[in-house]
Amino acid sequence: MSFNMEIETDFSPQEVSETIRSAVEHEKHVAKYKIKRYSMICEDFETKFGYASGELRERFEAGDLGDDTDFFEWYAAKRGLDHWSKKLEILSGISF
Repeated sequence: MSFNMEIETDFSPQEVSETIRSAVEHEKHVAKYKIKRYSMICEDFETKFGYASGELRERFEAGDLGDDTDFFEWYAAKRGLDHWSKKLEILSGISF
């Protein structure tokens, strides 16, 4: 996929490109950190309850789990993991 953008500024194309590249690299770093953190949380819950986070998400969304706070926290961590994994995949596909 190709992507074009219009940038209205008095800065040179090189300065703009370097700034955008830096922002993308920073966001990739943030995404990797978030993925690591959410993965650790999910792994702890997987160990505690004995099944995978993917299964938890299905069971939670189907209403098959109780109101235990752990399930809400695990579900939020799994959604965060999925969100940041997708974001990193998108960012990793950007080349300059």
